[in-house]
Amino acid sequence: MSNPEIIGIIMFPVVIGFLMMGYPVAFTLAGVAIAFASFGWMFDIIDLGLLNSVPSRIFGIMTNLVFVAIPLFVFMGVVLERSRIAENLLMALGELFGTLRGGLGLSVIFVGALLAASTGVVGATVVTMGLLSLPAMLRAGYDPRLASGIICSSGTLGQIIPPSTVLILLADILQGANAQAQMAKGNFAPDPVSVVELFAGAFLPGLVLMGLYASWVIFTAVFQGHKCPALATKAPSANAGRQAIKALVSPLLLIGAVLGSILLGLATATEAAAIGAIGAVLLAALQGKLSISMLRSSMHSTMLISSMIFLILIGASLFSLVFRMFQGDVLVEDFLHNMPGGMVSAMLFVMVVIFLLGFVLDFIEIMFLVLPIVAPIMLMFDISPIWFGIMIAVNLQTSFLTPPFGFSLFYLRSVAPPEVTTGQIYRGIIPFVLLQICGLALLWFFPALATWLPEVLF
Repeated sequence: MSNPEIIGIIMFPVVIGFLMMGYPVAFTLAGVAIAFASFGWMFDIIDLGLLNSVPSRIFGIMTNLVFVAIPLFVFMGVVLERSRIAENLLMALGELFGTLRGGLGLSVIFVGALLAASTGVVGATVVTMGLLSLPAMLRAGYDPRLASGIICSSGTLGQIIPPSTVLILLADILQGANAQAQMAKGNFAPDPVSVVELFAGAFLPGLVLMGLYASWVIFTAVFQGHKCPALATKAPSANAGRQAIKALVSPLLLIGAVLGSILLGLATATEAAAIGAIGAVLLAALQGKLSISMLRSSMHSTMLISSMIFLILIGASLFSLVFRMFQGDVLVEDFLHNMPGGMVSAMLFVMVVIFLLGFVLDFIEIMFLVLPIVAPIMLMFDISPIWFGIMIAVNLQTSFLTPPFGFSLFYLRSVAPPEVTTGQIYRGIIPFVLLQICGLALLWFFPALATWLPEVLF
């Protein structure tokens, strides 16, 4: 191993160390890259002239039309969260299924999935569900651990169920990685990897995860009914069904307009995001929740979230460039390609590394730290980029649930009552992390879960 390669590998633990100390992701990635580039230039290891490509990389990020969808989807999610659609839906379903053991838990999972498909913002979903459903579940006698696990896990469905900002960012990384891998193999006209295909590929796995969560609640209700008793003893009123349908109509129409236009090829992801943003504003207006102050705060939140994402994109671009200047990518490629067992061992190694990093890093940190390096190498094994991307997305979703730094756990802790301890939240999430691993195993052995729908539609 040569010295430049060693220095390149050292960049990773240095970045992880600074991130664990609490420094912002974007500035940590860019700062470590500049520091190592300066060190390499001082000792005549690398040529700083290669950094002249940084402005063109930033310009490419700014002019990427796919990324326009990110602030639009974020805005749609924030407006819907503040228009209290989730509250109305949860109350209606709670009354409808409250007489069943585990019924409220199933309602929370369904509403979480619906919020995921209409917002894609995990933090907003977990906080909203925590404020609305956790007190009701505790009053009904739910085990605090089970209630915490249901809320945290259903909130993370926004990472995998489209439209999701993670899938948009993943599609861009996979597009470049696939082009790089195919050109290295002599194919100078590779098939593109689009956001639409990734959305289609994530649809069935998202439903599978939702089904796994619901199955655990049903299992608990059957064999440990005292952990999830019925919310009420009286039968639902004749009006409960109509109220539930009425609460479902608005979000389902919006989801149908956004996802339907994408999956049927009627609109690009960016165009559908614009439809979703306008639709969210119209729904808020129809419910009498629209105001200047609400719009102003929604736009402010959208600006903060979008700025964070794009700053991380720029920092990650600089980090990966400097890493390649030290030839670190050559070392990683040699390591993965020379592993005994070929693609299976290499894929398993990458998935284990991402899963373990999820205990200490956020999904965005993992995605921009690891994927630009390993994705081109893995795609040279002739695996489906859609399947690879969905496997990564489900694995990244787990990073929200794994302590000590699982963000969903922090979101719920911030709104949970004092009688629900941090230890109970951490223990409650364990079965759902195992269910995530089961979902990954199903995707591994049945790749058609991710590839069938894109093949049918496109």
